[in-house]
Amino acid sequence: MNRISLRNDAVLTDTKLFINGAWRAASDGRQTEVHDPATGEVISHHAMATQADLEDAVRAAETAFPLWRETSGMERAAILREAATRLRDRIAEVAPMLTLEMGKPLAEAEMELRTAADILDWFAEEARRIYGRVIPSRSPNVMQLALKQPVGPVAAFTPWNFPFSQLVRKVAPALAAGCTMVAKPPEDTPASPAVLAEVLTAAGLPAGVLNFVYGNPPDIANYLIAHSAIRKVSFTGSVPVGKKLASLAGQHMKRITMELGGHSPVLVFDDADIDTAARDIAAFKFRNAGQVCISPTRILIQRSVYDRFVAKLREEVEKIVPGPGLNSQTQMGPLVSQRRVEAVTAIIAEAVAGGAKVVTGGERIDHPGFFYRPTLLEQVPQTARIMNEEPFGPVALLAPFDTIEEAITEANRLAYGLAAYAFTTSIRTSQKLQNEVETGMLAINHTALGLPELPLGGIKDSGFGSEGGPEAIESYVYTKLVTQKS
Repeated sequence: MNRISLRNDAVLTDTKLFINGAWRAASDGRQTEVHDPATGEVISHHAMATQADLEDAVRAAETAFPLWRETSGMERAAILREAATRLRDRIAEVAPMLTLEMGKPLAEAEMELRTAADILDWFAEEARRIYGRVIPSRSPNVMQLALKQPVGPVAAFTPWNFPFSQLVRKVAPALAAGCTMVAKPPEDTPASPAVLAEVLTAAGLPAGVLNFVYGNPPDIANYLIAHSAIRKVSFTGSVPVGKKLASLAGQHMKRITMELGGHSPVLVFDDADIDTAARDIAAFKFRNAGQVCISPTRILIQRSVYDRFVAKLREEVEKIVPGPGLNSQTQMGPLVSQRRVEAVTAIIAEAVAGGAKVVTGGERIDHPGFFYRPTLLEQVPQTARIMNEEPFGPVALLAPFDTIEEAITEANRLAYGLAAYAFTTSIRTSQKLQNEVETGMLAINHTALGLPELPLGGIKDSGFGSEGGPEAIESYVYTKLVTQKS
């Protein structure tokens, strides 16, 4: 695979902290490197917030809250809509930045930004319809109201795999509800999500309503979550880290939204359209190099069509063109960092040593940067770590099943419960899956999850709460009962 020169517009500047409406360096001047995952080279730096910087960010959000809370839903909606328009106008500029930082193909980066703009639009409309209710009274001279009011300043922590859209999933409903926020975008990919602050500010967002800090994640989390001014915590990331943050939030009685990891099962039945299922799964599995929390990982195939499906899936996977994301021919970019390459390499090697068979892939790509071939494994022991821990990389596991009960048992075996997929033409089968598969999201005969209007969230160890649809607003408001006697 040939090296390519970077596009002229794919230029990153160092990312500063955004506090009280202004970009500024860390108070002690510290910053750290950001690497291009396609080459491993240093491409920029980001500021490292001190405790004083964090305090300034929280105080800015706290000070701005009374004004933003009293801003009408119509005005908040107008700002979010204007920000969406401004973001769409800058997609050609921002997408190469996102690709350069994260590695995903440029087309995927553009899609992520379009999705983020759609999310801003969706919650702009939700801002105008945050309804309370009138509760019928037992007495004619008593009025009873249940009001929905914003919870207050929010601390948000977002991941690097979708650095822009995951941030918007937290910022948009919070701002729509009337909350202010201190957000920690990902340090691996700091520059592209920083554009969100730019478009919101240009759209008229008051200073202090939204603040961005970067630095040492544990230090930032410990400081923000424990702070008396912070009323809610929202986190997207791994299950182990999510449990730690949820525990810390619980100690301080903070409400939480946790969108955590998954190990998504796919159930392919013998009555499915096998070619279409293989095509859809291959495209969705290796999107973002498999670094997607809802990525299909355990592909369960009914035994009578197992060989046919595996052959077709292998054919589709081997068509995927890996390479630097700014190359127009690339269909799968690199992993985000060397540590992700090492983690994926280790978990696959352990499975193979335990008896798993490599159908295709299973090795690094000889190219500078953090590349790994799209990989399919079969005959993986159920005790293998990869069968029980989220691999978060370009690898899928194949296994046959005989009965629907057997498939559902395997689908539900793990503590994860984020997303699941199925391919079948049987109404009876699909109804049984709807009732019995333990998951926050189930897609049947396609893979379209994550649309702005749809709930996004898991159950069991995969999290708590939702980050899509009308449900997302609920975690940013509380219900106040007002009962008045005349």
